[in-house]
Amino acid sequence: MKLTKKSHACVRLDKDGHTLVIDPGAFSEQDAALGADAILITHEHPDHFDESRLRAAMENNPAAEIWTLGSVAERITAAFPGRVHTVGHGDTFTAAGFDVQVHGELHAVIHPDLPRVTNVGYLIDGGAVFHPGDALTVPDHPVETLLVPVMAPWNKISEVIDYVREVAPRRAYDVHDALLTDLALPIYGGHLGRLGGTDHQRLAPGAAAEV
Repeated sequence: MKLTKKSHACVRLDKDGHTLVIDPGAFSEQDAALGADAILITHEHPDHFDESRLRAAMENNPAAEIWTLGSVAERITAAFPGRVHTVGHGDTFTAAGFDVQVHGELHAVIHPDLPRVTNVGYLIDGGAVFHPGDALTVPDHPVETLLVPVMAPWNKISEVIDYVREVAPRRAYDVHDALLTDLALPIYGGHLGRLGGTDHQRLAPGAAAEV
């Protein structure tokens, strides 16, 4: 399948004429979800879930559907009746020809004083790609391509490195990177490349790779 990096946490997967988009949020391009047959949302934070981008995609393709957790589904089900599916940890489903397993339950801790929202990760096609959302979830399944939330208010680089080591994917690509400046990119990439124990690469927004 073809993986195309969009800005921040959003990626597009293309296979057999079908397109699946994960987390087209407010930091992603306005057209990030256009053309999608299926959309997966990991959690409710606006950099992952933006209703205007979803509405544009759903209107562009009347057959498109959304899979997400309950806190997001309850906000958009009325707008797209019959096209929004609620999922949680342990669920499996097929979306536009992609086989998906759901892993994880909670967003990573930002600060103990802040309540944790729900968060799920999506394992695509038996481990070909794993997007954890905003958590360092380790699925109980081998992962070929790990999408690594490289920089966020809730993590630090040592935790990200240890996460890559624990998942032990064949390759890792950065996501959740819109807040990194050009000065920071080689620093983060250098640490992950030297210490992560896998083939680590950064795709610029719009760039693609076969996975």
